Amino acid sequence: MQTADTAWPLSGAAVLAVGAWFESTPARAADGRLHWAASAGDLCDADACRRFDAALEALLALPGAPPQAIAHDLHPDFHSTRVARALADRLRVPAIAVQHHHAHIAAVLAEHRCAGPTLGLAADGVGLGNDGTAWGGELLRVDGATCTRLGHLRALPLPGGDRAAREPWRMAAAVLHLAGRGGEIASRFARHAAAAQLVQIIGRPHLSPPTSSLGRYFDAAAALLGLCEVNETGAQAAIALESAARAHGPVRAEPDGWRIAADGTLDLLPLLERLADEPDAARGAARFHATLAAALACWLIDAARAQALDTVALGGGCFHNRLLCAALCAHLTAARLAVLRPERLPPGDAGIAAGQAWVAQRILQGA
Repeated sequence: MQTADTAWPLSGAAVLAVGAWFESTPARAADGRLHWAASAGDLCDADACRRFDAALEALLALPGAPPQAIAHDLHPDFHSTRVARALADRLRVPAIAVQHHHAHIAAVLAEHRCAGPTLGLAADGVGLGNDGTAWGGELLRVDGATCTRLGHLRALPLPGGDRAAREPWRMAAAVLHLAGRGGEIASRFARHAAAAQLVQIIGRPHLSPPTSSLGRYFDAAAALLGLCEVNETGAQAAIALESAARAHGPVRAEPDGWRIAADGTLDLLPLLERLADEPDAARGAARFHATLAAALACWLIDAARAQALDTVALGGGCFHNRLLCAALCAHLTAARLAVLRPERLPPGDAGIAAGQAWVAQRILQGA
């Protein structure tokens, strides 16, 4: 299996980083280079896991000093995590768990050779948080190996757990429930057999665990607007939402479409409630993007002032969305904040091993 490499900002101990579950792309940092293996894809079946195992062996076969640590995602049940721990035992080196969103921001910092401290906005579909819940819309302060969660998006219930990520209509139903409009769910989504029963499980945390994921907010918006109720392919709802917004063109942000609580929680429910009554899907998609960018910018600007920081790093799969990224960067630049975003590395999980390696090297260095 072939590998590729690129310049790397740290010349510390050699580290092998295994990535996560989606777009699994392990990497090895050593001698001022970052060596990438071929992507194994999502680790959802035996073939993908075999490709992943072969990718690790290819990295281990590279010349140079053996890895001094194996870095992996915080989630204990990923195939990548289990293999990383077994490999660390075999090599008699430490296995270092790196929280998913810390790694996303660390990858951006590594690419820009920025040691921190900096603010980070990590926005994606899902990653296990330090509290054991599903994160994905995280306001972080990153200073080397130290990561502090300053805030997060208001948590939405995931009706049916992981199934809600595949069926955006469930996220739309969760929004209606939180807005006190649960009585609309059965009729609004009557084409889905589970709609009538969904109301009974939304309020049960063990059947509808909470998530702060921005990706699920995209899903909810797309389903409320009738753009996508079931994802046939990955990120289908988010792509449909961005495409509709582009087709419509720019609109103004809703000035009261969000709230920021004293504990740092960003609540976008007011925006989603309005989308539930929007008759023009393209206009609604444009309103969603404009208001989301304004809300995220306000959140970050307030935090930058409170933390006395002037740099913001953006990471996570939601920043594949160029419309959101451009609008947010424009707001932040106007506020005189320096913005770091992925340029050579992908913003999603395909680049997360770089962040894992960066954090692990700094831990080994005591930085």
